[in-house]
Amino acid sequence: MPPSSHTDSPAGMSRRDFLSLAGRVAVLWGLGSSAVTSLAASIQALSTGRAPVLWLEGSNCSGCSISLLNSYPVLPLSVLTRHLSLQFHQTLSTIQGAPAVDLVNHTIAQGGYLLVVEGAVPVTIPSACRFGGENFGDHLQRAAQGASHIVAVGSCAAFGGIPAAPNNPTGAVDAISFLQSRGISKPFVRVPGCPPHPDWMIGTLVHLIQYGMPPLDSQLRPLKFYSKTVHSMCPLREMEDASPSGPPGCMEEYGCKGPSTYADCVSRGWNGVATSCLHSHAPCIGCTSQNFAQSSFHHWPVAQ
Repeated sequence: MPPSSHTDSPAGMSRRDFLSLAGRVAVLWGLGSSAVTSLAASIQALSTGRAPVLWLEGSNCSGCSISLLNSYPVLPLSVLTRHLSLQFHQTLSTIQGAPAVDLVNHTIAQGGYLLVVEGAVPVTIPSACRFGGENFGDHLQRAAQGASHIVAVGSCAAFGGIPAAPNNPTGAVDAISFLQSRGISKPFVRVPGCPPHPDWMIGTLVHLIQYGMPPLDSQLRPLKFYSKTVHSMCPLREMEDASPSGPPGCMEEYGCKGPSTYADCVSRGWNGVATSCLHSHAPCIGCTSQNFAQSSFHHWPVAQ
């Protein structure tokens, strides 16, 4: 990543900086130049704390947070770690211990924040995941009360993911189903992936701030990112079927989940738009699907 020209304070970001970032987000959503000015205002709201984000982590590996840090060139790292108004983030925040608990409780008391949830909720063994002495399920339910929107990022928060895979001794469930079972009714969005592409997370947050809820599919996923199958964009789809000892080819016969998985990760690209699972000749494992990591989903068949 090139060195940032910004200072450590939000005030150090110039109008040109905000317009530049807004231009990137406009391209991300397929919006015209007329949207740049309003998007710049929403990004500035994020950077100054006028649009606070509370990010909580349950049963997870923090991979979604690590993916968030790879958001360049949509947003530079300095915006995420210095300017983005993450009121608290268990992986990125430097504050720890009692001050961290006090900050989170203060943010919840104020309300009006975007609540981002990363990780599943252990229901059978509630104490398997705790924050500040409070079981995560109770903590999440309390935080959800004051949220304007709730975004479940990553497959664990969105659909249960690996923590909910059989056998599941902790009884882990996805964050949205958990909250709905507790009578919480809020505008919910799922941004699944293991991990999600950083564009999907940043793009969803900015859209929520500036325009409200984006168009969603039946599983509450933004259609902008999850409307096409992975197979429809796969660079190998026109090739002959792959074989263990032959050249690369379509891997559907070997259990590739691309035909039934919806995400634009192949066309969007990872690591600076450089590659994807399929570009690396690995099969799609369906990590944006609600069936990801569930019973027999990853038992690859052996082609004859």
